[in-house]
Amino acid sequence: MTPDELKALVRTVPDFPAKGIQFRDITTLIGHGAGLKHAVRHLAERCDAAGADAIAGMEARGFIFGAAVAIELGIGFIPVRKPGKLPIETIGVDYALEYGTDRLEIDPGAIGEGHEVAIVDDLIATGGTALAAVELLRMAGARVPLAAFVIDLPDLGGADRLRGAGVAVETLMEFEGD
Repeated sequence: MTPDELKALVRTVPDFPAKGIQFRDITTLIGHGAGLKHAVRHLAERCDAAGADAIAGMEARGFIFGAAVAIELGIGFIPVRKPGKLPIETIGVDYALEYGTDRLEIDPGAIGEGHEVAIVDDLIATGGTALAAVELLRMAGARVPLAAFVIDLPDLGGADRLRGAGVAVETLMEFEGD
């Protein structure tokens, strides 16, 4: 399936979570067997071309796509977790949200110095979470050559922010507007 065919599988839910927001719901894409398979294959091709030797995905939907891409490529998966979810000593980074802050954590032993780790997630909006993941992976010694997403919301500028941080960005589809 082409990226345009995959885009047709993404449901738009108006006025969620607030009036005026067009929520891009991937539930319909991941529930479509052929669609999920082809989305993963497209993402995997991009990660392979970037020389990734591991894939990192942010909780929660990044786990769906990231783990599947890692399996497709036969490489490891690094879960980037919310705080307090790992039973070991972690390293973490705090980052700003629209209202407040949040934190991401990883097992520092999951990454070897100089590993080429591609980030995979379902959607890039403002880029705050993805930039925090890049910072965290770099703190652990990884190089992050690529961030690959199913959906880009280009009006929110996240992909450009990642590029400004020295990370190439690949997406399967774009939706204009919020």
